[in-house]
Amino acid sequence: MGEKIDYVFKVVLIGDSAVGKSQILARFARNEFSLDSKATIGVEFQTRTLIIDRKNVKAQIWDTAGQERYRAVTTAYYRGAFGALLIYDITKRQTFDHIPRWLEELRSHADKNIVIMLVGNKSDLDDKRAVSVEDAKEFAQKEGLFFLETSAMEATNVEPSFMTVLTEIFNIVSKKSLIAAEIQTNGNGPAQGKKIVVPGPAQEIPKSNMCCQSS
Repeated sequence: MGEKIDYVFKVVLIGDSAVGKSQILARFARNEFSLDSKATIGVEFQTRTLIIDRKNVKAQIWDTAGQERYRAVTTAYYRGAFGALLIYDITKRQTFDHIPRWLEELRSHADKNIVIMLVGNKSDLDDKRAVSVEDAKEFAQKEGLFFLETSAMEATNVEPSFMTVLTEIFNIVSKKSLIAAEIQTNGNGPAQGKKIVVPGPAQEIPKSNMCCQSS
């Protein structure tokens, strides 16, 4: 308690109702899972502080309701988000078919450099699969998203999903801070003709072992 927080990153969870957004959040924030989860009303959020590159990073994770009647309320919550988990249920094809609509809404309300992870939840129900890994990977590559399949129930890939997004955000923000510091030090900004590009979300599809696990 009372530790200095170096960064606060807001991350939103979006997708259809009942895909497991609240369960993924509970697993990441408190390492909990409940079969009796109720539908989220409006917006809820949890925080968790992690160490990334020796800095204290507070992740502020917002869980938005997936039901249509709340969408007008939740669009305002996209503002200020550094990252997003775009979640579908691998056993319900319709939840994957709605992903382009969610992505369009996210991109129209959020920062253009937002880091986005496509998440296929409920990988423990592989025998009921309605969305292939190949379909999801193809969509993620086309849209420049990270991609992982998770199981909130079995705690599979939940940690790597968040850590991939948070680490990517950290790298982008650190790069921007470094550029700003260089400009301030030099006094008159970058040399003429020198182009500095701050990276957006990475294009590569991450492997499940790419992130360090929390101890």
